[in-house]
Amino acid sequence: QVQLVESGGGLVQPGGSLRLSCAASGFTFSSYTMSWHRQAPGKERELVALITRSSIIANYADSVKGRFTISKDNAKATVYLQMNSLKLEDTAVYYCKAERLGFELWGQGTPVTVSS
Repeated sequence: QVQLVESGGGLVQPGGSLRLSCAASGFTFSSYTMSWHRQAPGKERELVALITRSSIIANYADSVKGRFTISKDNAKATVYLQMNSLKLEDTAVYYCKAERLGFELWGQGTPVTVSS
């Protein structure tokens, strides 16, 4: 079955950390560009971080630079998002996406709530 399954979201206090995981199955993970996106309530979905097939990190949203790190493990077909120094405004549903040659696959999302 072709799918992406995110995990690792939850409730965290400001300044805390979380690591999100996105497990891929049913396709050749290493051939795809992987990315994390997020959608806060009432806002459009935005790109957070992207990692290319060769693991050359393309970009991060300005709002997360220096705090978030994207990485992947081809052997485990998993992409990660390490989130440090979390802020209230990082609260959102986080989605991973796989893309290649115009084909896109999205996960179901994992919620992250930053609150004191």
